[in-house]
Formats: sequence, structure tokens, C-alpha cells
Amino acid sequence: MENILNRFLRYVSVDTQSNEESQTQPSEAKEWDLLKMLRDELESMGVDVTLDEYGYVMASLESNIGKDVPAVGFIAHVDTAPDASGKDVKPQIIKNYDGGAIDLKGVPGLQLKPEEFPEMLHYVGQTLITTDGTTLLGADDKAGVAEIMNAVQYMVEHPEFKHGPVKIGFTPDEEIGRGVVKFDVPRFGADFAYTMDGGEIGELEFENFNAASAKIHVAGRNVHPGTAKGKMRNAILIGQEFNSLLPVDQRPEFTEGYEGFFHLISFKGSVEEADFAYIIRDHDRSKFEAKKKLIADVAAFINAKYGEGTVTLEVKDQYYNMREKVEPHYHIIDKAVKAMEMAGIKAKIQPIRGGTDGANLSFKGLPCPNIFAGGLNFHGKMEFVPLGSIEKASEVILNIISLYTA
Repeated sequence: MENILNRFLRYVSVDTQSNEESQTQPSEAKEWDLLKMLRDELESMGVDVTLDEYGYVMASLESNIGKDVPAVGFIAHVDTAPDASGKDVKPQIIKNYDGGAIDLKGVPGLQLKPEEFPEMLHYVGQTLITTDGTTLLGADDKAGVAEIMNAVQYMVEHPEFKHGPVKIGFTPDEEIGRGVVKFDVPRFGADFAYTMDGGEIGELEFENFNAASAKIHVAGRNVHPGTAKGKMRNAILIGQEFNSLLPVDQRPEFTEGYEGFFHLISFKGSVEEADFAYIIRDHDRSKFEAKKKLIADVAAFINAKYGEGTVTLEVKDQYYNMREKVEPHYHIIDKAVKAMEMAGIKAKIQPIRGGTDGANLSFKGLPCPNIFAGGLNFHGKMEFVPLGSIEKASEVILNIISLYTA
């Protein structure tokens, strides 16, 4: 059986960064590299597996017990975030972490410091996997992929392990909000499922943000600055004014827990025209709708001030809070808690300050809470994952499967 560390390192070596600007699915051809790899590995294990035209790997292990039990699924996404490069990832393996700063050797002077990331101290004495400072690591969600594949390999190689029907899914494009848009839930065949896409060990989540994207275009008017008085409309400055009209205390860096936010994620332009984009998040549906109304009101104010058409606004809902779909099936949460206890882990039930494929799957009729994959500081060069957390997550998968046979 392949060592789970080696498996994880193989997966992060494949560049699978998704692309929000692309209209294809998967959004980048390079995502197929890992999807095909996973299909081939499952086939080599003798597992029934398909890879469809949309990039969904779906696999099934038949029950080896003599009674009907629910089919349980486990899902992870192969793409990495557009926020930082996922090309030529060079992981660092820090054995027996001593609690000090870790040099990220690809960038001279750059360090992962416990003074800035105190959660590092939870893992003193463990093996940490970090980046070298030039890319993200890709534990989001290749840790989840490795954990699921490790569990599958264990079941294949240990036929004495009793299990009901087990369904496996790997998806593209989760990081750009399109991960399960075309996911065929009936074909997948699970009664309940779990995404292995959470953060620190013990996390268990069945609440997530309601989410929308907002794209703004500002039409300015460029005039030679020597004769610009009363004529020029600087699109950059109008964009800055637009942003200033949104509440400062509702930015990500000032919020936590159930507090939502407006997050300015890009801004580019010139005097003549500018484009910028936000993501809008809130757990509470009424507050979420109020945030969308506020950004529309700001656009209307700018147009009233500078002339109709100065600002055009496009708001698109991305996903909704899965709580209303998962809570009626709370036994799937109870089983996850019990599975963690069996692995010596105390479950930490908390809201996701983000989203997963499980949110959209829950609204498609597949209740799908989220379990820790083990990584921290996702989407950037400070990302790291403790090896022990990856190992425990795979153990939790097997424990859940065994609980469904009871």
C-alpha cells in the first residue's frame, strides 16, 4: 500500500489551478492530468470508475455485507485556487517540528512564523509539509484527494474490512464556484456524502456562507489633463469612491464567525475605464440579500452622481448555506462526530467561512457536510499541512464507512 505522504506529494506535483475567466469545464485543460491519473489509479485497484466529459471522476465499491445499508459518498476537488500559482510546487518536509520559524527556502528571508500563525504550535513534534514560498501547496484539496484514495486502497487490500456501498467523487473547478454545476447526483448513487475539504484537524461543518460574486465596470472619460477641468471622469477614482461607500467593518480582515463581508478581489483599469470585482458572503440569508441590495444601491448612487451608465453592475449568486438541507439528516453529523472520537479526535463543529462543493450538492438533493482535510493557510505561500492530520482524516473516512454498516 502506498504511503499516504508519497501519494499526497505526487498529487501536489500536478498543476491543476482553475481559471474563473474560462468558460470550459474543466476550466483548464491541465486539470485533466490529475483527473485521468485518479481514474487510472482506481482502475488499477479494480474499482468500478468513470470519468465523464465534464471532468467528474465517479467510482463505486460494492457492499461486502449481507444487508441493505445506505450508500455513503466521499468527495474532494482536484483544482487549486487562482490566488497563487500551483505550478512546480516544491514541498518542504519538516520532521519533528520544534515550534520555531520555518524557512521557506525558495524565497530568501521568507519564513512561516508561529508569531504570525500561532496554530503552528498545535503541531510541535509532528511532521509538517510546507511550501518553499514560491507557490501554494495544494492541500486544498489534494489532501482530501489523498485521504480518500488512501481509504479506497485500504478497503481494496483488506477485504475483511466490512462496508456497505461506497461512492467516490473527484471534481474540477471548486475554487471558482463551478465544481458541481453539472454533477449528476442520481448517477453518483450516494444517499449521503461528505466533502473532505475542511481545514484544521477536527473541523466538521454543515453551515457555510451564502455567496455571490459582483463585477463592476466603470466608464470614465479621459481628457488631456491640461484641459481636463469639468470634463475628465477618472474611472480609477470613481472605482475608489464606489469602494469607499461600502462598510469598512464588513471586510474580511475585520470579520469572524458568522459575520459576513464584502471582499474586493481585483481592480484594474485606467482613467478611461476600470473593472473590479467582489465576493459577497453571509451565513444569514436575509443579511446576504441586504448586502446584495447595498452594492446595487451604491451603483445607483454613483450613476445618479456621474450619469447613467457610468457604472454597470453584475451580481451572480454562487451557492447557499447548506444547513437547511443537512440539518434534517443530522444523523450524518452524529456519525462523523463518532468517527472522529474513534480516531481520538474531538470534533469542532463550526460554520465554514467559505464554501464547498457540498453546499451545492446539498441543494441538489445530496446532504453533504464537510470534514477536515488537515491543511491551514490555504490559497497562498504560507499554506501547510501536518502529516498526522492527513493520516487521521483517512482514518475518519474508514470509521464513517464502518459506522454505516451497524
